[in-house]
Amino acid sequence: MTSAFLHFLNCPFLASVLSDNRVSRGSDGKMERDSTVRRVRAQQNQDQNQDQKQLSDRPQQNQNGLRMRKRSPLLSLSEARTAVLLLGFVALLWGLVLLSVKQLLVGTSSVHFNASRAREHLERITGFGPRTVGSWENEELTVSYLLEQIELIQSESANRPHRITLDVQRPSGSFSIDFLGGFTSVYDRVTNIAVRLEPRAQEAKHFMLANCHFDSVANSPGASDDAVSCSVMLEVLRSLSNLSEPIKHGVIFLFNGAEENILQASHGFITQHRWAQQIRAFVNLEAAGVGGKEVVFQTGPENPWLVRAYVKAALHPFASVVGQEVFQSGVIPSDTDFRIYRDFGRIPGIDLAFIENGFIYHTKYDTPERIHTDSIQRAGENLLALLRYLLVSEELADPSAYLHGQTVFFDVLGIAAVAYPARIGSILNLAAVLATLLYLSTRSRGQGGVCYLRALAGGVCVTLLSWLVTLLTLLILALLLTLLGRSMFWYTHFYSALCVYGAAAAAKIVLVHTLAKNLYYTGLSAVDLSELFFDVGLLLWCSALVFLMLRGLCSAYVPMMMLVFPLAGKLLLRGHFRSRGASLQYSVLYLLGLAVPYVHIMFLIWVVFEIFTPILGRSGTEIPPDVVLASLVTLAAVILSSYFMHFLYLSCSTRRILAALGSVFAVTFLLVSTGFFFPYSADPSSPRPKRVFVQVQSKNEINYRLKQLLFETSCGSGFSESLLCLWSQHTSRVLHALDGSVESSDSGLWINSLDYTGMQHIAPHIPEISDAVRTRCEPALPYCGFPWFLPVKFLVKKSWYLPAPAVAPEAPLQFSLLSRHTTEWGNINMSFEARGPSHMTLYLLPVSGSSLIGWSFGDGKPSYDLSGEYFIFYSHGLQAPSWRFSLEIQPGESPDEGLISLAISAHYFSGSDRRSEPLNDLLKRFPEWSFPSSWISTYSMFRY
Repeated sequence: MTSAFLHFLNCPFLASVLSDNRVSRGSDGKMERDSTVRRVRAQQNQDQNQDQKQLSDRPQQNQNGLRMRKRSPLLSLSEARTAVLLLGFVALLWGLVLLSVKQLLVGTSSVHFNASRAREHLERITGFGPRTVGSWENEELTVSYLLEQIELIQSESANRPHRITLDVQRPSGSFSIDFLGGFTSVYDRVTNIAVRLEPRAQEAKHFMLANCHFDSVANSPGASDDAVSCSVMLEVLRSLSNLSEPIKHGVIFLFNGAEENILQASHGFITQHRWAQQIRAFVNLEAAGVGGKEVVFQTGPENPWLVRAYVKAALHPFASVVGQEVFQSGVIPSDTDFRIYRDFGRIPGIDLAFIENGFIYHTKYDTPERIHTDSIQRAGENLLALLRYLLVSEELADPSAYLHGQTVFFDVLGIAAVAYPARIGSILNLAAVLATLLYLSTRSRGQGGVCYLRALAGGVCVTLLSWLVTLLTLLILALLLTLLGRSMFWYTHFYSALCVYGAAAAAKIVLVHTLAKNLYYTGLSAVDLSELFFDVGLLLWCSALVFLMLRGLCSAYVPMMMLVFPLAGKLLLRGHFRSRGASLQYSVLYLLGLAVPYVHIMFLIWVVFEIFTPILGRSGTEIPPDVVLASLVTLAAVILSSYFMHFLYLSCSTRRILAALGSVFAVTFLLVSTGFFFPYSADPSSPRPKRVFVQVQSKNEINYRLKQLLFETSCGSGFSESLLCLWSQHTSRVLHALDGSVESSDSGLWINSLDYTGMQHIAPHIPEISDAVRTRCEPALPYCGFPWFLPVKFLVKKSWYLPAPAVAPEAPLQFSLLSRHTTEWGNINMSFEARGPSHMTLYLLPVSGSSLIGWSFGDGKPSYDLSGEYFIFYSHGLQAPSWRFSLEIQPGESPDEGLISLAISAHYFSGSDRRSEPLNDLLKRFPEWSFPSSWISTYSMFRY
């Protein structure tokens, strides 16, 4: 009935499909199996094709009367040819991507940059060891070396047409930032070295800023992050100072000494330095990996002239607006000085960063020898060429005239870069959409109108179903492997993830389409189905393009390319396909039409996995990394398969393809299940360390009833109204009740894993680290009662606490209440003073009913995370005074319960206090494939 009805609607296209899928009834009244019907019809089709072949082989006459043989079109591809073509195509393009990634230098350089001398700077700076803010290595040794080299460059250029001015700034300040959930950053006497280069004949009015940072995280030499950038900047300064050509504008090189402390030094410069008002744009040099190519991963805001300058000037371009929009979405848990200059300086800029080999980023393996000299050379040549271009440009003199608009930008395998205004991109995108719709409407008119649209809708449903089934399959598989304790098996052996998740994704997509072909599309020829699913691919990419256009994203150029090139190739090959069918020549030409968008897509896929795979090794204990990786693999498989379905439906069979994919998956899954692939590696040539934080801590938790300002403390003496002093010693945790009695005390080793596997692989080496010593958050205590260095407790919720003998730092934390008074509005204002190491964190937790309505940080308005707690990060350089601050609290209805819980932690990253015997003994027991970053902390808690 349904088939007759579709014939009545003039829909033979669908009617043939449905009629061939209905169940037939035999002469005896019993239902025959559908497979039997298909075999009979297949034999009939075979006989019919044989008859057609015999007819086609008969000699024909052309219009000139010449005898000719008509050639019948090939209706399908052999399975072997299909597999070889697709595998060869993917392998060839992937080879091009890898070749472009490894090709660091392209062509000859038009600028002179000395990478060998820059490497000497790099080795000297990293030779000082880890350079945390406030350490002698950072504030004295590194600063002295940089000043020595800058003064040497200054003397060498004395007779040149450019003047160099040097200034050392040590700013103090505070600001709030919503990074990592939101916190406040306070700094005191951090170090900035600013170098100003301008024409000697007259003082420049407009300046570019080039920024790097020479500080590092604790326990890492920080070669790539960011000593290499400062080394590059030194040599770029030397090259510019020796130029004989005149320049119109100036450039300021900022070597900032407090970036790892959440962007403090850049804030001090852009908000306080006298040169800051003359800066029109900036270039920030950063790292999220070790070596390789430096990528432009964000620009702006607006000011498209900056991107165009990079495209025109950069000798070795590597840029992507896709990376910019992904980074600015907040998916990547990181931030750079770019944000400070953009938000607080209101100036546009370009952010560049090394992204390769992020597995050893912020570890002891980030050493100079892992950075190839060609990486230094390309970074130096790009920066030098860009600055030389901008220092004579008209745009830098008046950026406001070129302010508005966004730019679409990307590079082509690192050989050249493309950039055009977003408005032009919108026109191109709209043209691609209209061309696609015109093509589909033409196909619709030629295929019976409504019938074709229904078939197209059915094809879309089949494709979306295949994607959904693939995603669910891979997520279930990822969760299964996680429950089996095999999470992150791919961290060192990434190919194993391709063999498990990649093979499963490809097999599932092929299987769903094979079932659709055999069960629901038996009445259609392979040619008709291949054409239909090519149209489905066009329609889905067109939908993606429209979605990105409506969101105003410049990344819409990617689906635009995935429409234009395949559609153009298909139109050019239409006549060939009609006359020759699925010939080898057609297949090769079809794939050539996909080459340009696919090689770009595969390059973006490489970038995604190069960035996100290492990040999953430091993304905390709460996010199953296999789920994330499986989702990314599904996305890659979906994108790559979109136009491969055309080949799948041309293939006469997929049994061997499915068998091969299933075999690869089964063997690899078996190996993974047995623990064959260990996540981590200590291989010196390619280490993949497990990251662990180990802190030796003492806790002092004290409650004070501050209705009275005279009381006895654990120091054993009385204090006056003006001073309440507590010496927080690294010996014990002391908790006092409101009546002053001691509740508890402890000291130990606090261990945090930065990845999902926790202590699963560490416990066999250190049996004491077991579930018996797992910690639990104490919600009544600020920040769970532990000395968090950064506000990441929502990412790392599993930690372990081993009791250990208390250790007293030589320079213990001193904390004092200076004053307390009631304001005319009935609020309580308290002032405090703290003196301690270079890094301290303050945690505030108002008592229920009380409110923290003001403080002396930032703009005076407290910022807090979702749980109502306040996190204040503090650091200082050398010879800094005591840290003084004030709080204003609005009391609740029950002031007898107190106003606020206040905790302060001291972190000892440098000097003799950073180590202890219990800590050293524990570190020796960690396996060589782990990287335990360690220091000593104290935690002191007060209730007021």
